[in-house]
Amino acid sequence: ILARNDSLVTEFIFAGLTDHPELQQPLFYLFLMIYIVTMVGNLGLIVLIGINSHLHTPMYYFLFNLSFIDLCYSSVFTPKMLMNFVSKKVVISYVGCMTQLFFFLFFVISENYMLTSVAFDRYVAICNPLLYRVTMSHQVCSVLTLAAYVMGFAGATAHTGCMLRLTFCNANIINHYLCDILPLLQLSCTSTYVNEVVVLIAVGINITVPSFTILVSYIFILISILHIKSTQGRSKVFSTCSSHIIVISLFFGSAAFMYLKYSSPESTDQGKVSSIFYTNVGPMLNPLIYSLRNKDVKVALRKALIKIQRRNI
Repeated sequence: ILARNDSLVTEFIFAGLTDHPELQQPLFYLFLMIYIVTMVGNLGLIVLIGINSHLHTPMYYFLFNLSFIDLCYSSVFTPKMLMNFVSKKVVISYVGCMTQLFFFLFFVISENYMLTSVAFDRYVAICNPLLYRVTMSHQVCSVLTLAAYVMGFAGATAHTGCMLRLTFCNANIINHYLCDILPLLQLSCTSTYVNEVVVLIAVGINITVPSFTILVSYIFILISILHIKSTQGRSKVFSTCSSHIIVISLFFGSAAFMYLKYSSPESTDQGKVSSIFYTNVGPMLNPLIYSLRNKDVKVALRKALIKIQRRNI
């Protein structure tokens, strides 16, 4: 497909997050710190879940995959993003841009459905604890995880395939810090009608279905919380669920703002800033919110640190 594409543009230039020179260096250090925290948090959680057998439960199975997705999709665009803050001109080839677009969409759509699986797992654990082991069997967890990756692959293939049919003539400056759908559509010199229809359908499904499922799950969870007689138990569960809802709202809200609106240069500038929440902030917060607040993870982390200290001694 790439060989047959008659695009006149062979490379793209990233406009970056901002064109203010005085902000470039502070933003570089800020996003470098976010990236380091994201890498350490998610990689640490993957290793921790992998080496501790008592964390081999459905919830941590989903969190393991969620951390893997966050680890991968942060690495798809962040290196180029950081280069944009310290270089005058950051170039990416046509093939490289399409590859980045595919993998970015694959991981971000997979994350949508993995977050949905986590919410469903919490719903079963809190609302139907006696049926938890039966409902969240190994087969069910495997099917839900596979479905998340399949939806990600299908969505990424549809969007990238439609992008490859477009012709890019002279304009090659992407008004973004990564190769994303809407900024690329603005550069096309051929009709983008089919692409826009695919965006509305695919993005509508991949945002509406997961967010509705998560919303319903947490409504039932909150109803169950209100029936908990213990004030301490109620506040503990409510605190955990409220932090989950905040992270999910930021992720889906910013994604919806970016894609489900009229596309224009002004709206792209606004979407570019809002996209930080689901491209950078979300992957950083997920391991902190979903795992490091859990007692099981804290115990496993403490044991791992003690083992390391004993080996050093």
